[in-house]
Amino acid sequence: MLARLHAYAGPVPRSPLALAALATVAVPGLDAFDVRRPAHPGTDFDIAVVIDSTRRRWVVRAPVHAAAGAALEAEVVLLEALGAAAEAGDLPFSVPRPVGFAHLPEGGRATVHSEIQGRTLALSQLTPGPGLSASVGRAIAAVHELPPSVVEDAGLPVYDAETYRARRQAEVDEAARTGRVPATLLRRWEQRLEDVSLWRFRPVVVHGDLTNERILVRDGEVSGILHWGDACVADPADDLASILVAAPPESTDSILEAYQLRRTELLDPHLVDRALLVGELALARWLLYGVRSGSADIVEDAVGMLEDLDAHTRSLELADAEPSLA
Repeated sequence: MLARLHAYAGPVPRSPLALAALATVAVPGLDAFDVRRPAHPGTDFDIAVVIDSTRRRWVVRAPVHAAAGAALEAEVVLLEALGAAAEAGDLPFSVPRPVGFAHLPEGGRATVHSEIQGRTLALSQLTPGPGLSASVGRAIAAVHELPPSVVEDAGLPVYDAETYRARRQAEVDEAARTGRVPATLLRRWEQRLEDVSLWRFRPVVVHGDLTNERILVRDGEVSGILHWGDACVADPADDLASILVAAPPESTDSILEAYQLRRTELLDPHLVDRALLVGELALARWLLYGVRSGSADIVEDAVGMLEDLDAHTRSLELADAEPSLA
């Protein structure tokens, strides 16, 4: 393991042509005709879209550090199980299914999969009614209906509700030690984290990083979900958080209604409350990322958003506290 970590030291950016060469090694007979960078490449992987001589499109992903390489290996096992679930009709969308691998000289390997058709979900597309918003809700619910064994068998994390609440509390405590989180916001978070009734949920399979950039849409339906490296068994609110926070408010009822109808055993009266709280705590994690990476720009960006959130929540609390006028 130490040798593999050393081999990854100092990630070397790979050019699109280098990634195309890896794809031809990974998939025998693939005749690369063109290669392009994706719209959202990320930071943990070098990624390119390779177009072959028949115009078929392939995605090649190569990890840039040891942690990404280890995550990729677990993800490959998970994707095989998810692909089988999609074929069986348990998932109403496609997932990336690796069809070939190329070993990297610095250690680890690159994967290649056929590109899933669709465009990245634009949040402005979410409108009330039975269309795309409902499709998003059903897609998330289908993930949460999967058996936890698909995550366990891949060696990915499994948490119970109390352990997960403790993880959230630890994040808030660490953010508090930076001295950059408004005191009123900290008190509000701590009160919610100490309310154990809020955290009584049945852990389920979650994607773990389900932003709109991970969701592909085609013909008004969710066609695929990408980047499963953060999957685990944990709080279903995690997958709803970013969508509910960022989606147009008028679309959220349609998302939630479709989600609830697709779930078979949903006894979680505080699901939405936790999802909104998780959305807020994402700002604390962004602050911590800035602190850990030594990025003053990220820290200041996070602090600005935390201050805006604090002002917004205090104004709402003051409005609720005002006596109604006769």
